[in-house]
Amino acid sequence: MHPGSLTDIAGLKVGHHTDTRRPTGCTVVLCEQGATCGVDVRGAAPGTRETDLLNPVNTIEQVHAVLLCGGSAFGLAAADGVMRWLEGHGHGVPVGPARVPIVPAAVLFDLWVGDAAIRPDSAAGHAACEAARATAPAQGSVGAGAGASVGKLFGIEHAMKGGIGSASLTVGAITVGALVAVNAIGDVVDPRSGRILAGARADDGRTPRDSMAAIRSGALPDRLLAGMATTIGVVATDARLTKAQANKLASMAHDGLARCINPVHTPTDGDTLFALATGGAAKPGNMTVLGALAAEVTARAVLNAVTAAHGLREPFLPSARELGLL
Repeated sequence: MHPGSLTDIAGLKVGHHTDTRRPTGCTVVLCEQGATCGVDVRGAAPGTRETDLLNPVNTIEQVHAVLLCGGSAFGLAAADGVMRWLEGHGHGVPVGPARVPIVPAAVLFDLWVGDAAIRPDSAAGHAACEAARATAPAQGSVGAGAGASVGKLFGIEHAMKGGIGSASLTVGAITVGALVAVNAIGDVVDPRSGRILAGARADDGRTPRDSMAAIRSGALPDRLLAGMATTIGVVATDARLTKAQANKLASMAHDGLARCINPVHTPTDGDTLFALATGGAAKPGNMTVLGALAAEVTARAVLNAVTAAHGLREPFLPSARELGLL
């Protein structure tokens, strides 16, 4: 496991809600006092909320939380609960007689794991906020990663368990962290060794198939449904950034996904990364350095997600640990 977590950045809290009825859930990143936020959507089948506000030409400068959810587009309802919690604690943008919390969100598809009628709702989002702490969050098969799977290019019956992971790096006075829920069509590959840690399984049910090698040999992927996957996450720093710079940070963080998920950013993934800048370090960041660190911690968080995951029996989604791939 790579060290550190998103909560190494002062001012951020992370909370999971994991549904006990089926593997699904949501994960909130709270920044109650506000943080500059950007976003970059690379997958072609995203499910998102409030991403237009993060365009640098638009008025709102800061957000109060970011939410990652299972449940496909239905899961966006969990953001209502996050807004309700923030409003109840006095957080939000003053607008006339009210405070309006700003809560961007992104979802992943886990509806084929258990009863698809069960998905995160407003109560789940509120519960995730209640659980949020400034300590290192649990990783693996919890929160938004509870029903995540990877290696679905040749069908869910050949897939493995995904999950949610976090990591951080501190260089000088600046810290950069990431929190990523990994639910990809592609395989998860350790970029240091090129070894597949989790992905499509061969017919023996235990050996990695190597999706890209199969494609190069002429194998055709299974019939893929739009939005059937998606890797979503948050990168954050305590550097001081503008909204335009935060958007660039989110963009550069996607390089971390490309290092360790293959293929990535496909037409059936909705890959989305948010970037938060708290400004707690009281100095502007060097974007070249910050972007390089963001890509690195994103890749590390992806590896931590599948390393910490636990497998499912129904449908059968073994974890990397259970198959001895670590």
